[in-house]
Amino acid sequence: MTITMFGIKNCDTIKKARTWLDEHRVAYAFHDYKAAGIDAAHLHDWIGRVGWELLLNRAGTTFRKLPEADRADLDADKAVALMLAQPSMIKRPVLDTGETLLVGFKPERYEAAGLGSV
Repeated sequence: MTITMFGIKNCDTIKKARTWLDEHRVAYAFHDYKAAGIDAAHLHDWIGRVGWELLLNRAGTTFRKLPEADRADLDADKAVALMLAQPSMIKRPVLDTGETLLVGFKPERYEAAGLGSV
């Protein structure tokens, strides 16, 4: 199983998730979408799997600092445009196991997905 974690290197939640994966000997690749970017194909795939409402981080400062017009009348297309323009608006981490897409970090969800059962 190929696992990829998507996020931003210096994010505290990413650091916790990476530590958990390392401690549980789960091999994964890391994609820093702030440094390397993210493409629309990934976002559309993720939205198809979990929905844009879960993927878009509306609680973060980047989203909250947007003009009201940008935050109003959100739909999948507008969410994709926002996340492409500013990847820090994507909730972190996004962990793709190939079968499962986990958004955010909670140890119990990683365990329920069969990770860390070494």
